[in-house]
Amino acid sequence: MALYCQPGAKKTEVQGEHDGRLKIRLAAPPVEGKANDALIAWLAKQLKTNRSHIELVAGDLSRLKRVTITGMTQEDILQALLPRSSC
Repeated sequence: MALYCQPGAKKTEVQGEHDGRLKIRLAAPPVEGKANDALIAWLAKQLKTNRSHIELVAGDLSRLKRVTITGMTQEDILQALLPRSSC
């Protein structure tokens, strides 16, 4: 799954899309891997899965990241992360 991560935000949240990637604002600073650790922990909590099922496969030092999440489809992930629109 392709992500655009913006570290240093007031709170961690999904903020829609950015150039075809899911945009996630992270409360952690971009220092010594703290933002990457926070991203994986937050994804695990939101998706109700173990951290060991989430792997950062690209973008260790970039805002453009790619993660794989074992046992979930991209549709399941988006449904869990994107805010529900009220009808």
